[in-house]
Amino acid sequence: MSTTRIEPQIGDKVVVTTEYRGVFFGSLAALDISEQTCTLTDARNCLYWPKSDRGFIGLAVTGPLGGSRVGPAASCLQLTCVTSVAICTAEAAQRWEAGPWK
Repeated sequence: MSTTRIEPQIGDKVVVTTEYRGVFFGSLAALDISEQTCTLTDARNCLYWPKSDRGFIGLAVTGPLGGSRVGPAASCLQLTCVTSVAICTAEAAQRWEAGPWK
């Protein structure tokens, strides 16, 4: 029986959503649930994703598919008003890091 972690850890590749409708990807550097803040390194945002991604959870599971618009990476990004943090699969992280913009 495999176990699945239910909380993201520092260093995990994650997708983060915010109250202001932002969707971000990066390596988790800090997370404060009580303050609704987090810090990502090598952070990117997704400005558009097609229906085939099946929402922001799909971005954590399969990553941004063809037709997505992912911005360049910033070395460090602090986010406020965090509403969710999802751990990415290795497949999703690889697609995010490719930075598709179509």
